[in-house]
Amino acid sequence: MKHTINELEDIVSQVRRDIVRMVHGCQSGHPGGSLGCAEFFTALYFETMNHSTDFKMDGVGEDLFFLSNGHISPVFYSVLARSGYFDVSELATFRKLNSRVQGHPTTHEGLPGIRIASGSLGQGMSVAIGAALTKKLNKDHSLVFSLHGDGELQEGQNWEAIMFAPHNKVDNLISTIDYNGQQIDGPTEKVLSLESLEAKFEAFGWHVITSSGNNMEEIVKSLEYAKSLTGKGRPILNLMSTQMGYGVDYMVGSHKWHGTAPNDEQLASALAQNKETLGDY
Repeated sequence: MKHTINELEDIVSQVRRDIVRMVHGCQSGHPGGSLGCAEFFTALYFETMNHSTDFKMDGVGEDLFFLSNGHISPVFYSVLARSGYFDVSELATFRKLNSRVQGHPTTHEGLPGIRIASGSLGQGMSVAIGAALTKKLNKDHSLVFSLHGDGELQEGQNWEAIMFAPHNKVDNLISTIDYNGQQIDGPTEKVLSLESLEAKFEAFGWHVITSSGNNMEEIVKSLEYAKSLTGKGRPILNLMSTQMGYGVDYMVGSHKWHGTAPNDEQLASALAQNKETLGDY
């Protein structure tokens, strides 16, 4: 391993501090899903992926990541900054005018690490498949990773992509579903039930694994296992159970924190629960 589990957990603690401070600083944004995916992003960028912080849009010879549920940009920006793509001080400009660190990631500001705009849900898997096929055509043996919200699977374009990938043997793709059971209007089971995602993806021809996304040791092992399954004719689906708002007790499991910023008192409470390990921006 590049880092110990304790080292990765220390990074996660700082990432969670970044998330709540960013959203509090502009009094807007999406803390719930960001907090729930802090372990995943940290494992991906600090342990799993072969990537370069000397950012090149084409990403030749390195693993690529695409964020489909772009509203959880705070965790994405924090991990990009903490892993060296840009200076952490830029996180203070989150959602501000003329900032490169916008509420939903976009490419025209030229922020290193961002390869697609992902404000509109349901499009990330299509892009990831295109990148994975491009790598195959170029005989580039690197992998493509993507992350998707469970609620965004209610968008129809996903299912065209989910059907396309196994048919075309896109076996250099590892897609992860953030399976937290919450979306902006409430629990997914009440808004539009997803039923068994595992059965659905398996029926379409994916190799499905399950993981606990808020357990650092398990998510690291799961991503490594997913990598071992690539190159065998089928795309890989990591069905990752998380809790929205994980790491901040009053946010855990509630859709109410999908897109709500903490006030001063709530921020202080969140920071008290997550120690400063790498230095606040």
